[in-house]
Amino acid sequence: MRKNTVIHTGKSRIWTGSIIAALVAAAVLFAVMMQMEKNMLTQYEKGSILLAAGNIPKGQLITLENCATYFKEAELDKKCIPATALTSVEQLQDMVAAANIDEGTLLTKGMFETFDDITKDMKNPVIAGFKAEDLFQVVSGVLRTGDKIHIYYVTEEGKTVLNWRNVFIQQVFDNAGNSIANGDKQTAAQRINIYLNETDVEEFYSELATGSLRVVKVCN
Repeated sequence: MRKNTVIHTGKSRIWTGSIIAALVAAAVLFAVMMQMEKNMLTQYEKGSILLAAGNIPKGQLITLENCATYFKEAELDKKCIPATALTSVEQLQDMVAAANIDEGTLLTKGMFETFDDITKDMKNPVIAGFKAEDLFQVVSGVLRTGDKIHIYYVTEEGKTVLNWRNVFIQQVFDNAGNSIANGDKQTAAQRINIYLNETDVEEFYSELATGSLRVVKVCN
């Protein structure tokens, strides 16, 4: 009887030891898996970026009022975020879209330009305005903010001479003086503001008064 008790006790100890060993192994495996998961999460660390919430037309000026219309935040694996990516709307205040930007596009600094970029070749930039009726024709009213135009002068002999190249349109308005959105393809621009060198203003308005100026839109 004593022998059977000893055998039974030995088996119990072996069984208990096996259970403890299994629990220890499970704990070690769990710790290893947790560490692996942590390492994987570290490898795929997320970062915030800005995406185009809708189509952003070329020349669109970014303001506090329209940020919610044009931008939305998203998260992306940091390894996939370029160094030039835009991450906050503050970076875009008073910037201008340099080209048409499609909805869902990851936004980068190169897609926008600043006022300094636009006027970098001007010594004393000013904004000059004119009405469509002041010119013989103004590209059928299709001009929009951010477009560039060439302005020509027609001499008394009928010769056409290029006076100003790549003039940046600062803003356009309808007949009532309301600003026309870049996405509006129907309303004809009746009043146009442009950037000019201060030294060119006198010549511009003098030629404008004679009706000798012509405008063409730069398409590239």
